[in-house]
Amino acid sequence: MPVPQAKVIVNPVAGARTTYRKWPKISRFLRHIGLPFEFQYTEGVGHAIELAREAVNNGCQLLVAVGGDGTVNEVANGVLLSEDLSEAAIGIISTGTGGDFIRSAGINRDYTKACSSLTGAKRRLIDVGVVEYYNDGKRNKRFFINSSGIGFDAAVAEISNQLPKFLGGTIPYIIGLFKSLVGYKNKLVTVSMNNRTETKRILSLVVANGNYFGGGMRVAPLAYIDDGLLDVISVGDMGKLELLKAFPTIYKGTHIDHPKVETAKTTQIKIESTERFSVHADGEFLGEGPVSFGVIPSTLSVAV
Repeated sequence: MPVPQAKVIVNPVAGARTTYRKWPKISRFLRHIGLPFEFQYTEGVGHAIELAREAVNNGCQLLVAVGGDGTVNEVANGVLLSEDLSEAAIGIISTGTGGDFIRSAGINRDYTKACSSLTGAKRRLIDVGVVEYYNDGKRNKRFFINSSGIGFDAAVAEISNQLPKFLGGTIPYIIGLFKSLVGYKNKLVTVSMNNRTETKRILSLVVANGNYFGGGMRVAPLAYIDDGLLDVISVGDMGKLELLKAFPTIYKGTHIDHPKVETAKTTQIKIESTERFSVHADGEFLGEGPVSFGVIPSTLSVAV
């Protein structure tokens, strides 16, 4: 069976700009294993969406994201926004600092092994989340494949996304984390899901398709990317010192046993508040609420 022509979308600034230095070696290996491809560098936020959508509309069946979780999100959005995604699949060569989605999808961080999976026939059909939010007073929609959410984590994303890209992903995240710890106030929100509406004060609420976020935090240990459901992890009115004490447990996934953490599975969730709250998806700041989340089961093919 012939290997389809691939469109490789490279984010040169991913991984604190190390992707630009890694790409020549990766491209040589792709040619060595016999993958026919053309590549293009992204030139800014949102560019990978347009490149992926155009490629699929022109008949490309394999889109390869070379970069971090944000690059993967954009390529996935481009595929999902195309006119016909029925035959299209995405491949991932992770060169960013986070690599959260590949952990859930079972894709190797080693680029030689990740590249080799692109020429094989093994594909995994995964669910896709969709988030509707506001930006500059206008309602927008974005697909996510790993996680989305509101509250403290989104505030961290909002701050860290404003920092220079040459710092990479980890340093801006840590800076955003500590800045948010100083100034963030828990939000009073109304959450509607599973035929129930509840008003409560929360630190954070994560809507997860995959297991990990924040560079290895196992935020949703019970999530599966192909079960047709979203996992909701709600952290209640937790104080800063309480959060710092519980923080290490997130990496183990045992934070869900904390008395102020609630978990649920759903297909739809809506969140409103009289207070402003930030919204993120796959680590990227999007905008603000009110917000709604949904899931589209078994809709995106991923090379694994």
